[in-house]
Amino acid sequence: MALKGTTCVERTRIALANAEQHRDRNAFVELFAEEALQRAQVLDKKKSEGGSLGALFGVIVSIKDVIAYQGHSLTACSKILDGFRSVYSATVVERLLEADAIIIGRTNCDEFAMGSDNRTSIYGPVKNAIGNNKIPGGSSGGAAVSVQVGACDVAVASDTGGSVRQPAGLCGVVGFKPTYGTISRHGLIAYGSSFDQIGLLGYDLSQLEMVFEVIKGRDDHDATLIDTPDHTPFATDEPPRIGLMQNALEHKSLDPHIKESIQKLTGDLQSNGASVETFAFEFLDYVIPTYYVLASAEASSNLSRYDGVRYGYRAEEAESLDDMYRKTRTVGFGDEVKRRILLGTFVLSYGYYDQYFGKAQQVRRLIRDELQVQLDRYDYLILPMSPSVAWGIDEVKSPVELYLADIYSVLANLAGLPAMSLPLWTNKSGMPYGLQILGAPFQEKKLLFHAREIMSSHEKR
Repeated sequence: MALKGTTCVERTRIALANAEQHRDRNAFVELFAEEALQRAQVLDKKKSEGGSLGALFGVIVSIKDVIAYQGHSLTACSKILDGFRSVYSATVVERLLEADAIIIGRTNCDEFAMGSDNRTSIYGPVKNAIGNNKIPGGSSGGAAVSVQVGACDVAVASDTGGSVRQPAGLCGVVGFKPTYGTISRHGLIAYGSSFDQIGLLGYDLSQLEMVFEVIKGRDDHDATLIDTPDHTPFATDEPPRIGLMQNALEHKSLDPHIKESIQKLTGDLQSNGASVETFAFEFLDYVIPTYYVLASAEASSNLSRYDGVRYGYRAEEAESLDDMYRKTRTVGFGDEVKRRILLGTFVLSYGYYDQYFGKAQQVRRLIRDELQVQLDRYDYLILPMSPSVAWGIDEVKSPVELYLADIYSVLANLAGLPAMSLPLWTNKSGMPYGLQILGAPFQEKKLLFHAREIMSSHEKR
């Protein structure tokens, strides 16, 4: 649902009305209604007086509840951060505001961004705006639905193992995860520090690219940031060379309709002159265990700071400091967060570090190197976004089943690659599913160019 309106105030009112109309979707944990309208008025006045307008003038943005915004609540959708207000803004928030964007609210997500269906939030589950009581995907389900219902132009969220792209695919919007290290993580609540990356959701590829250009780049607060030079817009008349991950299409978990759609698309691309070659990715079965060993290990370290001493929730009735720690973390964290902390603590423990964490790091390197070999041969790689369409919100799935739902999405994070989910299809029930494309490191311009070509070609059919 694209936002209309001729002034910032008019567009903001429409966005807020859309958010209120779809309140039952539970996409937002807080709307900044009064603040957003005041900012819209300031921006309209600035324009009327002939002031210099920022690159994102009037663009309405939602931010996931893991991104710091000074003076605003920040909870990561967890009880353990109950009552916490951020004392500073994330670098991405500062750059959005400097470019004259309007932040409309913070969106619901899985607790500490840990989940694939947005059902672990302390604020309750998010519901897909399409279908009857379907999950939106996770962990950025609220971000996807905020775009889906027309409550913003662009949602800014985090992608640790597909948290932007997977819900984008299940909600029928575009999801964009840039290369690791292109956007500052300063002010992003850490889950897996070597995986986390700020990503974007929206409908308009040009708008997503514009936001990306504003928020990327050097930041002294983030030592992992790689300061790459600005690239001129990518364009070419050469037909693309495309790599199709064949064993991803043959995987037993993949819905046959999704496989059929991808095969038809690649056939159409070949008919239009593209070169499409299949390749086997020999490490596919190791992707999920590698990711969850490493991400859980990093999570157990990152979440050790939440102990009730400095901020957030604290258990009051405790007999000792250790007892306060135990009770605070027992009550403050949800089941999924506890599960990953325990798994991470185990794989980092004495006697198991080399057996699990060390081995997983080695496999991660093999995965990255093999993907780089393929990206040296092809302009981009094609694989499914998720094994199925969105399932019922009341459908019971085991933790292992939920982890396996990430089999296609975590590859980009393991290798630090830019990746996108493109909303191309719906099934017979009207539920959307997307195509995933992966590009070479720091080749976002090239990936966006090919994404436009794919979507344009698909729309013409």
